[in-house]
Amino acid sequence: MRRMRTGLCNLLLTAVVLIAAPVQAFAAQTVVVDAGHGGSDPGAVGVNGLYEKTVNYDIATKLRQLLIKLGYDVVLTRDSDEYISLAERVDMTARATPALFVSVHANSHTNANVNGSLVLYYDKDYPQESYPATDAMTALSPESKQLASLVLQNMVSEAGFADKGIVPSAAYVIRMGQVPSILVETAFLSNKSDAALLADESVRMKLATGIAKGIAAYLPQALPGGFSDISGHWASDAIVRLKDKGLVEGGIGNRYEPDKPMTRAEWLTIADRLFHFDTLIQSKTANQTVRQTVYGNAETTFKDLNGKHWAYETFRRAISLGYISGYEDGTVRPDQAVTRSEVAALLERMTDGPNSSPWTKAADFTDVPLTYWASGSIYRMKQKGILNGITEKTFAPARSMTRAEMAAMIDRYVAASATKEAKGALTANALKDSTAAKVPVSTANDSK
Repeated sequence: MRRMRTGLCNLLLTAVVLIAAPVQAFAAQTVVVDAGHGGSDPGAVGVNGLYEKTVNYDIATKLRQLLIKLGYDVVLTRDSDEYISLAERVDMTARATPALFVSVHANSHTNANVNGSLVLYYDKDYPQESYPATDAMTALSPESKQLASLVLQNMVSEAGFADKGIVPSAAYVIRMGQVPSILVETAFLSNKSDAALLADESVRMKLATGIAKGIAAYLPQALPGGFSDISGHWASDAIVRLKDKGLVEGGIGNRYEPDKPMTRAEWLTIADRLFHFDTLIQSKTANQTVRQTVYGNAETTFKDLNGKHWAYETFRRAISLGYISGYEDGTVRPDQAVTRSEVAALLERMTDGPNSSPWTKAADFTDVPLTYWASGSIYRMKQKGILNGITEKTFAPARSMTRAEMAAMIDRYVAASATKEAKGALTANALKDSTAAKVPVSTANDSK
């Protein structure tokens, strides 16, 4: 990023959004349970004649009931003995917008002595060129791995089958989705002992119970703010408060990704939510014609921003308010990470108006000298208690601001604003009471 040394002429964005992209907020406690095979596709056939599709469906329906009792919403990809393609199962899952996906299967092997339970998941560290995964599943590999481990651990504990471990796999339903996904291989129908146990309904209930416990361990019923990845995080409370105020949303798999850098488009979107750009524009324009003129045309203003970008309209509003001036090369770089110094300068512009004055008092941060282009904004925001350093003596001005840091900053800003408003109301009431006390009470003599 080119350093901006002359005031805020090249500041690009305004105050903060905690969304990963233009995706829906996923239901916090929805689980898709997929009973493998079905209809014309029986799956494996056990040494005892048991069809895999029958085992899968029975365990899946038991799992559904257990999860519902635990308070989860559950969607079955099939609720009868019917054939559903792999692509249809993935599409159904996408429409359900769940927190996770679990496909239930029974296994088979050419070696009849092989037995036990295992769980498959997609792992980005073991890619298969012929079977590429979606970008989402690649990014979610650690989550899928954790889910697989917890489910296998609990399933083996409940049902007592041999632990065959978690296995990286390129199976279609676990590499083509958008949420943490696993494929459970309950036991081997090709093994005489395993097949006999899979024929026992009480054993199938134990398997379902183990899977349910693993899901509950991965996805607790009470998720902070509905997010699956902020429990225990230092910024969890701030994130939840902003979620409650409607300022932030979840992303794929109901994840907040607190340590991920914030992009300019994301940052600008929350600024819009926080400061209500459209209302500000309306207050500055007398009629619709003037308003359209003020809006400007972002598509012709910046060569890397067009109407297809998910945050295009927000950028247009920001342009009209003068919050964005872009780079000298005619770009605005909407998907580039925003730095901590940019955030300080832009938040000051949003709240107090443009101010390019340098800081003249002591420099508290060793990496923000008084000559630094954003020193004034950084220190003024620090003085107000809105911005903190990454340590007591360092600010890391050129470092990208994370979602967690942004949440903490906006949380402090909202709290400070509320305190200021409360003090203002108390002062106004006190003045009103004081004025009322000085007004003489009317008497009969006053009318003469």
